[in-house]
Amino acid sequence: MLANVRQRSLVEAKVRALVVAGFILFIGFAALARIAQLGLFEGSPERRSLAEALLPPRGEITDRNGVPLARAFPAYALWYNPKAFGENGSPLVKSPEEVAKALLAIFPDADYNDLLKRLKSDKPSYLRQRVMPEDANRIFALGEPALEFPRENQRYYPQGSLGAHVLGYVDTEGHGHVGMEQVLEKQLLDPAQRGKPVALSIDMRAQGALEDELGRGMLETEAKGAAGVILDVDTGEVVALASLPSFNPNRSDQALNNLVFNKVTNQVYELGSTFKPLSIAAAIDAGVVTDLSVRYPSDKPLAIGGFHIRDSHNFGASLNVPEALIHSSNIVTAQVADKLGGPALKKTMAALGMNERPYIELPARGFPLWPRGTNKAGDWARITTMTVSYGHGIAVTPLHLAAAYAAMVNGGIWRPATLFKRDPSQIPEGRRVYKASTSARMRQLLRMIVVDGTGKSANASGYRVGGKTGSAEKPGGKGGYNRTSLVATFAAAFPMDKPRYVVIAMLDEPKGTAATSYQRTAAWNAAPIVGRVVPRIGPFLGVVPDDTRDIDISDLSPLVGNGEGE
Repeated sequence: MLANVRQRSLVEAKVRALVVAGFILFIGFAALARIAQLGLFEGSPERRSLAEALLPPRGEITDRNGVPLARAFPAYALWYNPKAFGENGSPLVKSPEEVAKALLAIFPDADYNDLLKRLKSDKPSYLRQRVMPEDANRIFALGEPALEFPRENQRYYPQGSLGAHVLGYVDTEGHGHVGMEQVLEKQLLDPAQRGKPVALSIDMRAQGALEDELGRGMLETEAKGAAGVILDVDTGEVVALASLPSFNPNRSDQALNNLVFNKVTNQVYELGSTFKPLSIAAAIDAGVVTDLSVRYPSDKPLAIGGFHIRDSHNFGASLNVPEALIHSSNIVTAQVADKLGGPALKKTMAALGMNERPYIELPARGFPLWPRGTNKAGDWARITTMTVSYGHGIAVTPLHLAAAYAAMVNGGIWRPATLFKRDPSQIPEGRRVYKASTSARMRQLLRMIVVDGTGKSANASGYRVGGKTGSAEKPGGKGGYNRTSLVATFAAAFPMDKPRYVVIAMLDEPKGTAATSYQRTAAWNAAPIVGRVVPRIGPFLGVVPDDTRDIDISDLSPLVGNGEGE
């Protein structure tokens, strides 16, 4: 009996051992099958080095001095999940109105109606893309399971709206739009490159000063917009670029509206009398103007066919070229351009890039309104030549104007503008537009305009500013002009004894207010902006104020009398 029990126990033990062995074999075969499946039908797991794992998900953008302008960081988002309680029933414990009011108390800058609309919708959506931990705790305390906090990589702009039109923004899908975020998309996402920050040519100190003063000018004149650019005359580097009103790239909902439109690179304007120095320089360069004391009649409108060219004021019976620039005479500038001829003026304007989109890396670049020719050769009509000479009948961007002024004062070389910081070895050769002697003469004339003419309010002490005002009526219906809508511009360079930077300030439809003595022209609104910007940016851009130095204009001073123009 005892032997039978022992035998049955041995059999049971063997059976159990076989079952365990079979189970182990099954697990082993299953594992081998899965490994074979992964090897044959699925890709190998991604291999990442420690260095790659530490890379930011999107590369950093800095200004020329290393100040961070755009960087990626992990953050919480606020996500609304209408399926939090399944398919049936309300996803919210409280009413949508109560939840919206509670969120508004946490985020005062939010839109209540937009929050309410999203909370009543059956579609999941972001309620907030960037949430601080303390705010996440406050939301969690509301006790709403439908309000979730996914952890995501966010794009952060430490300077807020400063330089927004240069940078652009990144959407919720992680794609760059409008500015350098779009231009640099591949580089910023490339593992081989995104570990090294991209340095732009922008100096955020200059950018802040420019935006601040343009904003002040807008408020003082009740203008609908403003634009400005600061350009290195020798390298083509854009030190600051501002278009107002601006937007905050940290808020993609703001970025999707029309505030992203860039007035500096994408909007073309008739920039009026700021073209006069460019035209006079072309005439001097061609030998048409050799004696600056020669006088031109200026007391009567200049009749060309059925068209009459007029000045804003009667400046007397005659003016010479320096006086014409100081008083901003359309009549005399048109006569000089007529002597120069359409082909020569057209060639100069084309050499300055006025017949093509501005050279800049940004994707939004406006095409100029370039006058049509009257024959197969494309020659301009006589009246077209005259009106273009003082900035009518041709429309360009403020960046076109900045590059043209840089060529006029830097010795005569036009170079394309850039938003990348350039090493001295990377500066392009450019193309010659004016002779060096012509450039030297124009530096004198531009300085005289600020000392004795329409640019007096830009005369920042010690900075030897030179420049030209321009107040152009906006085109209206039926081919005419709207006399109540102006574009006021001041184009300047400093210091004129050795120019380093061009500064353009433009106001779109400024009004005459108490701050401008109820005047709407550039002498009263745009020129003062430059007069305030230059002293703010000069010291940290390497231009120290010096009242003991100036460009020598002693040979021209006897030719002119003091006076006021536009």
